[in-house]
Parts: sequence; C-alpha cells; structure tokens
Amino acid sequence: MKTIIEPFRIKSVEPIRMTTREERQTLIRDAHFNLFGLHSDDVLIDLLTDSGTGAMSAAQWAAVMRGDESYAGSPSFYRFEAAVKSLMPFAHIIPTHQGRAAEAILFSIFGGLGRHIPSNTHFDTTRGNIEASGASGHDLVIDEGHDPASLHPFKGNMDLAKLEAFLETHGDTVPCVMITITNNAGGGQPVSLENIRGTAALARKYGKPFFIDGCRFAENAWFIKQREDGQGDRAIPDIVRDCFAEGDGMTMSAKKDAFGNIGGWLALNDDGLAEQARAHLIRTEGFPTYGGLSGRDLEALAQGLTEIVDEDYLRYRIRTNSYIGEALDALGVPVVKPAGGHAVFIDARAWLPHIPPLNYPGQALAVALYELGGIRGCEIGTVMFGAHPDGTETPAAMDLVRLAIPRRTYTQSHADYVIEVFAELGEIKDRLSGFRIAWQPNLMRHFTCRFERLAD
Repeated sequence: MKTIIEPFRIKSVEPIRMTTREERQTLIRDAHFNLFGLHSDDVLIDLLTDSGTGAMSAAQWAAVMRGDESYAGSPSFYRFEAAVKSLMPFAHIIPTHQGRAAEAILFSIFGGLGRHIPSNTHFDTTRGNIEASGASGHDLVIDEGHDPASLHPFKGNMDLAKLEAFLETHGDTVPCVMITITNNAGGGQPVSLENIRGTAALARKYGKPFFIDGCRFAENAWFIKQREDGQGDRAIPDIVRDCFAEGDGMTMSAKKDAFGNIGGWLALNDDGLAEQARAHLIRTEGFPTYGGLSGRDLEALAQGLTEIVDEDYLRYRIRTNSYIGEALDALGVPVVKPAGGHAVFIDARAWLPHIPPLNYPGQALAVALYELGGIRGCEIGTVMFGAHPDGTETPAAMDLVRLAIPRRTYTQSHADYVIEVFAELGEIKDRLSGFRIAWQPNLMRHFTCRFERLAD
C-alpha cells in the first residue's frame, strides 16, 4: 500500500511553532550554525536524533504510575531486570542513566593508554569514552559499508579478515572486541546473525571478551528476519536472544530501542567485571538497583521492551524510512542504500561535490535544511569523525547527513513535507557554501563547536 498506516492512535499532541525562513536564518546564525545550539521549539521537524525523542505508549505512562522510588531494592528494578533478561540472557544487568554512562563504566575497566579496541564502527560517544581513557578505537566495517550506493543487505558487518589481522597485529593491547547493531555511523546498516557469530568466534579464538552495543537491537533483528537466509520464519524475540547469546556483555542506550526518554544499562556475564562495574556505578551513577534512574523510568523501560519487538511496529518503522529514502532517490538526492533502520542518510559529499570534505559539506546541507524548511538533522561525517586526538584532521570515510526518525512521533504527512523541502533544496544546492570551525573543544567537537560560513 502507498499509505503508511501507523499501528497506533494519537492520544496526546504537542504544538509545533511555525517559523519563517527569515526567522530561521537568524536563529541558526545566532547558534553559530551548530544545530545542537538551537532551541527545540524553533524547529519544525526535529530529526536531530532518535535518542529519547520517541513517544511513550499509554501502557508505558500507566507503568510510570507504578514506579517505586525506594533507594535500594525497588520492585521497579526487578521488573526492569526481568524484562531485559527476557531478551538479553546476561547474568548481571546494571542500570545507568543512558548509554554513554554504560560506555564510561566499561572503558574505565577495558580502556587505558596504549590499548586498541576494534569494532565495526564506533559511534561518537563510544569513541569519545575510549579516547578519554587513553585507548584508541578502530573501525573494521566491510568495504561495502563505506559505499553509500552499495545494496549489500548487511553493510554494518564486521570485516572478519580485517579483525583477525588486527587481533594478530595488536595482540595483548586489545582488551575486548565490540560490534554495534545497527551500525549508526555507517548509515544505520544492520549486522547479520552470521556475522555476529563470526565476530564472537574470533574474539573467543584470541581470548578477548566480546561486547555488543545494542542500541537498535530490535531494528537489527527485523533486518535479519527479512534478509538473512533461514531467519524469515523466526520470531523477533528469538532472533534477539540469539544475537546476545554470543556476547560476554553489552552496552545499551534505552533511549533508542526500549522506547525510553532516558535510561540505559551495562550487562555482563563475568562476576568479577560486574563487581568492578558496580563499584564505579555507585561512585558516579547511583546504587545498583537504580543506577541514576527513577523507578518511573525503570517501569517505562520494562514496558517498552515488550513493545519494541512487535512486528507490526517494526514493519511500520522500517517502511517509514524506506518511504522517505525512495522518494529522495527519485528526486536525484543520493542516499545511503538500502535505507537504514532508524534514519535516512544523505550522501552530502556526493550531492554537494563543489564543497571539499574539509569545508564540511554535511554541515552545509544540514544548515540549509533548517534554513529552508525548519528541519533539524545531524552531520555524520568530517565534523563528527575527522578530528584526531593529536590535533590533526582528515576527511571522514563519508560525509553524511542523518535524518533520525523519532519513534511513534511523526506521521506520513511530516515525511511528505521533508521530501518537499528536499525538492526545493535541489534547486539551490549548487549555490550552498561550506563552513570553517571557528572554535572547538578537545573532545566530541560536533556537539558544541562554532562555525563560520565561508561565503560570509
């Protein structure tokens, strides 16, 4: 069918302030052309992130009312723990206030000067926490993962030959192996169950613990069901369990595939590692049965985990992204193919070839989308990944703009509006100019750096 029927009814609404193009040009200039600096009520369609921005269900709001705020031993924690373990069979579930807190705890144990941590592609906060510890992160995605036009069904896969060579070369300086599902920085592309098993087998061969960044585990499981041989008749929860059965632990931002506005967790099988992690948690997050979260949050996440594996929801979710991607492709806008699970990614380097990578074509496109249509996206390219700890800068593998779709928040008419804005932008794209960074912090610069437009 051409019409995407959302598998829910809208019970509460939030008004959108309708700004003019002239207003938005002033607002983005005052924010130093950094879209993270905008006030959210100055944005018409907010596709900056899908993290914590989804709409909770009536059942989740009902669960909030049951939240128990006991400092230790809250029944809300035990309901949360049971919900996680029903999908991820790990021995220890350690709640945190969000995914990056879980990463900080993990790399307080596994990070350190001179250590090397491989993954398919580390995302920004993962890499930031690795580098803050003194370690270095390495991306070993398959070659197709760097080709936006490739139709490989699992472009998020780890390159197993590269991983084995990496483990041989770096030996004892590798404390663990990671994989991200789906591969956010590479266009929201999935990882096959076969590849997860292959990565785990190599980690075991070389005596390395294997960790999964599971932020979008349900979307990844849907792609496995749709695209991987032998998986089409299986239930999503069973596929999810098989993925995590391969891991020694996981990090999770529950602001993604748990329908939470806040929350996350670190899961581990090793008792000794869990003891170290809980000691860090108590110092920085809170007691192990709340971990920086309220009982209300824990209840909402427990309910959200039962809803995220619903196949009607996942079908609608993935179809929305492919609908936008197909329409942009028909307009001649180069998009990462196939469409990702949580976002549509535009190949800004290909669409704006007159802007060199070190003049940040992704940022130029993101700013233009806001000025023209009030759409806030996110640069995933040289701004985010081009800077190195030694102060040098090189072009990232790709310069993308991510349009991350919040869960259960926008309708097909919002998607059609986004498509219309791109049609208009196509008329002026060759006149867009690049940017330079006028100021930046030492770490994860994209959140707070300030830009100047080169034509100004």
